[in-house]
Order: sequence, then C-alpha cells, then structure tokens
Amino acid sequence: ERQTPLPGLYAAGECACVSVHGANRLGGNALLEGIVFGKRTGAAAAAYARKKTQIAGGADALAAEEKRVEWLLRAEGKENVESLRRELKQILWDKVGIYRSEAAMTLAVSAVRDLKRRYPHIAVGAKGKRFNYALLEGIELRNMLDVAETVAVGALARRESRGAHSRTDYPARDDANWLKHTLAWLRGGKVELTYEPVRITQWQPKERTY
Repeated sequence: ERQTPLPGLYAAGECACVSVHGANRLGGNALLEGIVFGKRTGAAAAAYARKKTQIAGGADALAAEEKRVEWLLRAEGKENVESLRRELKQILWDKVGIYRSEAAMTLAVSAVRDLKRRYPHIAVGAKGKRFNYALLEGIELRNMLDVAETVAVGALARRESRGAHSRTDYPARDDANWLKHTLAWLRGGKVELTYEPVRITQWQPKERTY
C-alpha cells in the first residue's frame, strides 16, 4: 500500500510507483497491479480512517469544490466541452503517442496550456444536479487537461527511451540519469517535477527485447 504526502490519500496502481513491473505497463500489467495493491491500499485507507475523525482543511476543500460545481452549472461561455475534449485527444494522439520527440511534445505542452486557458469559457448547458452527465463531462475535462499537461511535461523532460516511452531523438535507455520515478506537482497553476529513486531488490532492470 502507498500513502501519499497528502494525509489520508492513498494510491494504488501505476501512480503509486510500487515498480512491480518496472517501466513496462503494456499487456495488462497495470490491471494486476491495481487489483493486488488496490486491495492492500483499501485496507490501509480504511484503517487510517478509523483512527481519524476529521482531516484539517477538509471542509474548506469541500466548499471550494462545491463552488466550482456551482460555477460550472452557471457557465455560459462559447467553448464546447466535447470540442475541447476532441482537440485534446488529437493533440495527445499526434504529439505524445508512444513514439515521441522534443519538437512535437513542446508543441503539445503549449497546445494543452492553450486549451486550459479556453476552459473557463465553456458552457455545460444542463443546469440540474441529478444525472447531469454534461456536468460530469465538464468536470472530467478539467481533470483530463491537468493530467495531459502532467504527462506531456514529464515526458518532455525525460530524455531517454524506457518501456512504452520511446523518444525518437533519444532512443537509448539512460540508467545513469533516468533510473527514477517522475513525480508531478501542481503548484501555483504550474506543473513542477521532482524525482524519486527506484527501489531495486532482487532483479536488476533489463534491456527491452521487443
């Protein structure tokens, strides 16, 4: 199980950096990791919750999210949620796919940030709170934009090829500089990267054979 730096928040799967499968997340490996460590993480989170009554700042965070939802319900901008989502998908497909380059990913980061600037001008359309899928899509779009920027910024910084991250301009794996996990933080509206060492126990990392 993995407790994050945020008290009470636990992670399971690829985002927890348990490193069961190394950099290879292909072929359903992440599903196995999610099932096994999801069970352990759930039990750890439940044990934590039983010992705590209220996380400091939780009420403020809830109020902020409620305010964001109310804003989305009232928003009457000219941007369409589905159109922005389609643009985001195309940007990532074309420029941050399996085969990546510095030039393409630089353009992708800029394009995703432009979409984030356009996001405040969306219109959800539906006003109700029950079964409002348009509202859910509006919320999900902002989350997608944050994740897309994180992926693109992290991949742009990693100047090597590893697992499914294949740089056409840096085709070799570089353990001397990049045998480490990338951690992304959203601070002041900007993505900041830090790194954490990989914990190697019984098996050393091997070269790709495919």
